[in-house]
Amino acid sequence: MKKLIILAGFLLIFVSAFAQKSKEIIVEYSEFADVDQDLYPDAILLSGNVRVSHDGALMFCNKAYFFKKENYIKAFGDVRMTQGDTIQMTSTYAEYNGENKQAYASGNVIMTSPSSTLKSEVLNFDRNSQQAFYRTGGTITDKENVLVSQSGTYVVQRKMYQFRNAVTITNPKYVIKTNHLDYYEKVGHAYLFGPSTITSKENYIYTEKGFYDTKKNFAHFVKNSYIKYNNRLIEGDSLYYDRNREFASATRNVKVTDSINNSIVKGHYGEVYRNKDSLMMTRKAVAMTLVEKDTLYIHGKKLIVTGKPENRVVRAFNNVRFFKIDMSGKCDSLHSDEKTGITKLIRNPVMWNYENQMTGDIMHLISNKKTEKLDSLIVFNNTFIASKDTLGTGFNQVKGQNLYGKFRDNKLYEVDVVKNTEVIYFMRNDENELIGIDKTVSSSINMTLDGNQIDAITFFKKVEGDIYPEKDLPENARKLKGFIWRGDERIKTKEDIFPLEELEYDAQMQKDKKAEDEKEVVPMEIRKETLETEEKKEKKKDS
Repeated sequence: MKKLIILAGFLLIFVSAFAQKSKEIIVEYSEFADVDQDLYPDAILLSGNVRVSHDGALMFCNKAYFFKKENYIKAFGDVRMTQGDTIQMTSTYAEYNGENKQAYASGNVIMTSPSSTLKSEVLNFDRNSQQAFYRTGGTITDKENVLVSQSGTYVVQRKMYQFRNAVTITNPKYVIKTNHLDYYEKVGHAYLFGPSTITSKENYIYTEKGFYDTKKNFAHFVKNSYIKYNNRLIEGDSLYYDRNREFASATRNVKVTDSINNSIVKGHYGEVYRNKDSLMMTRKAVAMTLVEKDTLYIHGKKLIVTGKPENRVVRAFNNVRFFKIDMSGKCDSLHSDEKTGITKLIRNPVMWNYENQMTGDIMHLISNKKTEKLDSLIVFNNTFIASKDTLGTGFNQVKGQNLYGKFRDNKLYEVDVVKNTEVIYFMRNDENELIGIDKTVSSSINMTLDGNQIDAITFFKKVEGDIYPEKDLPENARKLKGFIWRGDERIKTKEDIFPLEELEYDAQMQKDKKAEDEKEVVPMEIRKETLETEEKKEKKKDS
């Protein structure tokens, strides 16, 4: 009994002395105090509802060894440490150094903040920098996500986790995997660095630098990134993704690959609505489709692709141009339907098939839906088909109301022109000598062609005309009314489909990208600065 009274008195003196110095650990309560001469002769053994404090932090435990001289404590059994209303940590064992304000906890460590819970076997907490870190694996849980990593750091003031090695975020809608992630728990913002993936039922995302808002479900990816759906792959220098709407947009060097329809759409700005099966592309936009071991290139100021894979519809607007090795053309707008196999060239269309130029008000190219080969051509109103005379300076011309053509191996081999037809044709013998110029009108005609050569012409009903010697038909009579040769507009390569302004825009985009790469401008850092500013505003508002 006397011993207990002496120890209690010693404890009161001890507490009073330490209370005078704010940097020293203060023992606020203990049911029992003693000295363990065998294990720690320089320490005071505290047991039974132990409570100590140090500079705004409290520690509770069942048993503790307090090293007065070192200002150090070891705690055992149901250890709990609190720091104001921001941090609470529980464990089976803990150590705390009052000199440098370093805490160490082990054994089923659980640290909770207002927004999340961290679980680990070992955790270190630096109260000076207000950072907690682990290196043996940890799990963080908040309202939306479960985060697992091999190592991590929690920055209290910024409410931010820095995760390293084997990081996984599991959300009911997706799973994120990376080796480097910064996570702001209050706003739910995740910053990904290095090879990272986001897997969900709807898609698969890859990036090497990106931002993901886990609360609002939108993201921004800026390095080697792509979004993969079942049948579409979206790539671009900068990708934006909204999971709620299943909407994605991409900027600069954008590429959307359709694996089912063997097509690729490129440009410098694109939008994809997965649920609507729609794609829009602008800025040096081009749609490329594999057709019989060849590629059809279509350019328009704006390209729109809609519909399920088997019912895809491609629409192009404003200054449309297309190219294929054996065919090219221009028009104001284009409408191509995968289901019907009909491609419509609308307003001021011109098309070249080998050396044949065709014009009219509207053109329909029709493909065989089974073989996907070009089958036929229909030209409505003000039809012209023309080609240069093989040796002279004249032009073979056929004019009429409508034209119906048939293709074989992508070559126009038979043509019917109906209603008010007119023909000017330079006739040559087997030695390619000009034997006369045929100028005839009729109700309709049928032509068979061999390449760009007219093999035979058959006139039907109300046939009037003659074959004139070259000297008897003046130059001004060798062109039909309304005929315009547009050979200088002919698109001869896939590069020719782009107008000058589109090429200039593309050059500027590549120049800007190169400048950014050289300056190492990192959009994610800009976003971080913006976020930090927002956090400061929020703190000011809260205070």
